[in-house]
Amino acid sequence: MRKPIVAIVGRPNVGKSTLFNALAGENISIVKDTPGVTRDRIYADITWLNHNFTMIDTGGIEPDSGDVILSQMREQAQIAIDTADVIIFLVDVRQGLQDADSKVADMLRRSQKPVVLVVNKVDSFQKFMADVYEFYNLGIGDPIPVSAASRLGIGDMLDEVTAFFPEPEDGDEEDERPKVAIVGKPNVGKSSIINRMTGKNRVIVSDIAGTTRDAIDTNIKWNGRDYVFIDTAGLRRKSRIKEELERYSIIRTVTAVERADVVIVVIDAMEGVTEQDAKIAGIAHERGKGIVIAVNKWDAVEKNDKTIYEFTRRVREILSFMPYAEILFISAQTGQRLPKLFETIDMVIANQTLRVQTGVLNEIVAEAVAMQQPPSDRGRRLKIFYVTQVSVKPPTFVIFVNDKELMHFSYTRYLENRIRDTFGFKGTSLKFIIRERKEQ
Repeated sequence: MRKPIVAIVGRPNVGKSTLFNALAGENISIVKDTPGVTRDRIYADITWLNHNFTMIDTGGIEPDSGDVILSQMREQAQIAIDTADVIIFLVDVRQGLQDADSKVADMLRRSQKPVVLVVNKVDSFQKFMADVYEFYNLGIGDPIPVSAASRLGIGDMLDEVTAFFPEPEDGDEEDERPKVAIVGKPNVGKSSIINRMTGKNRVIVSDIAGTTRDAIDTNIKWNGRDYVFIDTAGLRRKSRIKEELERYSIIRTVTAVERADVVIVVIDAMEGVTEQDAKIAGIAHERGKGIVIAVNKWDAVEKNDKTIYEFTRRVREILSFMPYAEILFISAQTGQRLPKLFETIDMVIANQTLRVQTGVLNEIVAEAVAMQQPPSDRGRRLKIFYVTQVSVKPPTFVIFVNDKELMHFSYTRYLENRIRDTFGFKGTSLKFIIRERKEQ
């Protein structure tokens, strides 16, 4: 079951980023007193009691602004509202009820999503409670007083938010079809790939970057097997500001990746691999998904005998944090190597769900330790007692050691490389959990 998504929306400057940072436990959003400073929509994974969810921080909604950036932020916020399962509507007790708050409330009512009304900057409940009651006039439910800066009332707010999360149902696991998210910057040809596979123009394709409006699920059958392809949207209209445009793709990417088993990161062969591609690929890597890098429009590239090696080297350099990802050179236009894409997806899914027997695993690790001594510090050497695989998607291993502090990440990587040399695990990240155990 995918994680629920919670969006924080409200006018500029009511403290959305401060609340977001308080929940995320780190300063992710830029906080400043200028309306419209949070340009980026930023997301973080939050755990509250036994609930895990993804939190999205949106730019402030200025309902009537003609300003280009503010109107784009309004559009970003609308995307967040469309995507969210629950919305936190944040208002400011010190500014009081504003006309713009009522307009935002109307926008939220139309979304028909569960809304939790939160009144921020209530640093003293005695002093401000009378002002909190004013927000009942929005007609959007009971206002919950919090102070994001002082972290007051956050628990009550999260109890209210998580009460709207769907109960996990037994039927949730029934859909066994592999889910594949196609992600990438606007206009790299994500929709064209799906259209080529289905043979129909399911998804609107045009030369305006970001003409796909919504994440669309498409069922595709290949060699008798059903796959669900999730296409991620770009923008609603052509943007005048390039960076703004690139930031739009992040939210849809997060939600699509969350639902997927395998993520295809599409790169434009004409443009080459960019830092923005690395950001998008990083979302899938962080979430431990199977990853295929599809270099699209390969038919349009002038080639010599070194082109493919040069391009591969460049991709590996910029996406150096995921050396396990498979790379394919394709063309949505001509259909070149699209059948190979399905074979690669099947292989990655097999590797994502591969389980290794504990006995065999420990033999490999013992051999690796014999070949390269574990690190030591001040006369104390790391001892590895035992390794076991505890889950799949991604394959996750627990390593029991005498002292966690001695387990340097470079040694973990060395062990990972040895495990990969033996079992492959192509296309999937591996996760390692280090546990301490007293020596017998």
